[in-house]
Amino acid sequence: MKQISAPELAALLQSGTPPLVLDVREPWEVALANLPGSVHIEMNEIPERHGELPQDQTIICVCHHGMRSMQVGLFLEHAGHTDIVNLQGGIAAWARDVDPSCPSY
Repeated sequence: MKQISAPELAALLQSGTPPLVLDVREPWEVALANLPGSVHIEMNEIPERHGELPQDQTIICVCHHGMRSMQVGLFLEHAGHTDIVNLQGGIAAWARDVDPSCPSY
């Protein structure tokens, strides 16, 4: 699975064809800090709901520090998704390296 840094993701989101950003954190975490435009499906719902995700689009998986999102990414690859990318360091890296106004927790 590919990895992407927070600054690389910020640049990608500014491109003409941004990827789908999949936030797999708990609802309280998403309410606290999130990436605008991201799709939220909790990690434990992915096995039932992964069919809602496009097969033909890059999916960037995001969590707090990058571990849960990596597990979800591996699951999605096993389920047949071919362009899965994990955000290294998760939303914590986003807050630290891209958007200091994004709450840290």
